[in-house]
Amino acid sequence: MFFLLSYNPYIAIIGDIKKSKQMDGRKEVQKKLKTILEDINVKYGQDISSKFMITLGDEFQGLLRCGKNVMNIISEIEARCYPVNLRFGIGVGEITTEIDPEMPLGADGPAYYNARAAINQLKDREKKRKSGESNILIVADCENEAEVKLLNTILSLGTVIKNRWTQRQREVIRDHIEHGGNQVKAAERLGITQSNVNKNLTKADYYSYKEAMDTLSEALSEIRRKEDV
Repeated sequence: MFFLLSYNPYIAIIGDIKKSKQMDGRKEVQKKLKTILEDINVKYGQDISSKFMITLGDEFQGLLRCGKNVMNIISEIEARCYPVNLRFGIGVGEITTEIDPEMPLGADGPAYYNARAAINQLKDREKKRKSGESNILIVADCENEAEVKLLNTILSLGTVIKNRWTQRQREVIRDHIEHGGNQVKAAERLGITQSNVNKNLTKADYYSYKEAMDTLSEALSEIRRKEDV
């Protein structure tokens, strides 16, 4: 047992576009993000307590009832938005207000406080120009401090790998994430050979990255509502 929770948790995710005001084609990016979030709401509907939506300018959020697909959701949003850079705050905690399943606005409680704290910490790190830091941060109540620190360390190490990916490697990895691991079919979709797909995945250290993210997902899957246990 990785997480021992004395409360009935939700997982709030707040995402934010980095340097959005300096971005060309901002409206087009927002429109694309809206479509991506709508797809996420359909694909992961069983896990979602309050749908993902754009809330404040270039910020978006959603509320989950379990943690098993947190990293899948973030990875998909990130891959489909690239080359736009995002940051994600993951907050674990209770929700103390009524929840509207159609929109996250209006809900309040420690889950959202922690997600907001995570976003603020990420922004603070960026101001200090700490290279190699993850663009994803988990904040939970102090009873799980050691466990959360370990997960955030995995995220930082994953970022080191991710930041080395070339444009072509990202294209292959995105296809891998969206369609599964069949290299022959991926080659057909991308117009390259199967050996080229394998070469890109291997050079990107994708399998090491995926193993780390799978380990993270396994730990996060223990975070779920008591009624879902």
